[in-house]
Amino acid sequence: MIIVTGGAGFIGSAIVWRLNQKNYDKIIIVDELGKSEKWKNLNGLLYADFIHKDDFMGMILQRKINFKIDAILHLGACSSTTEKDADYLMDNNFHYSQELAKFSLENGNRFIYASSAATYGDGSKGYSDDENKLEDLLPLNMYGYSKHIFDLWIKRNKLLDKVVGLKYFNVYGPNEYHKEDMRSVVHKAFEQVRDFGKVKLFKSYNPNYKDGEQKRDFVYVKDAVDMTLFFLDNKDKNGIYNIGTGNAQTWIELVTALFNAMNKEVNIEFVDMPEDIRE
Repeated sequence: MIIVTGGAGFIGSAIVWRLNQKNYDKIIIVDELGKSEKWKNLNGLLYADFIHKDDFMGMILQRKINFKIDAILHLGACSSTTEKDADYLMDNNFHYSQELAKFSLENGNRFIYASSAATYGDGSKGYSDDENKLEDLLPLNMYGYSKHIFDLWIKRNKLLDKVVGLKYFNVYGPNEYHKEDMRSVVHKAFEQVRDFGKVKLFKSYNPNYKDGEQKRDFVYVKDAVDMTLFFLDNKDKNGIYNIGTGNAQTWIELVTALFNAMNKEVNIEFVDMPEDIRE
């Protein structure tokens, strides 16, 4: 059985979809649906069971698992970069991950978890996934920090040769509709072009970049999934790895490609960025 935490989420549901394509449905999805639209991501997917994330953690802590686990793909987390409740982030992104890792290692399960490119902060320390540079990184927000300290915990406990941590960059594609403000710029821009014929981009507040010249590494979700499942299939590959294209694009390049793909004239308006997200 493969456990996919966050399996109703953006990347998690895409992983379940790809596993189904490979004729595999011995999957248990662990998630929390609440009142969100995430349930729609499960439409058409085949899996053995759905377990609420809190119930699953109870089973893990009490060691009351009554099914064989081959691997845990840990995609579940609070992924909001604007979340201000630090205790909530620590519980969901750090402590939850610790318990899953300990359980997996005790039972010889493959453990693959989602870290984040947010751990790199403003990029001044570079974007190398070299484990020797982990301690140098300075995340800019609590979300990035909650991911970073789990990476550090893995390293300090000498587990880098036993597990896989994946630093996802700016992933976009199907099944992110429920993420609201946390949707990718690709999804937001598509809706703006479709509905209004123009895209609003935030002005740059970094003197090193002109408006629209800020760069990000954008990676399509299906490519990110294939890279993730590579590590499921290759159990001799362990450590922390970047999941991206390796090539950063500017905001202008990205939305220009979107306008062209939609056969629309390029129309960009630069607007002020809210102060609470100027990082």
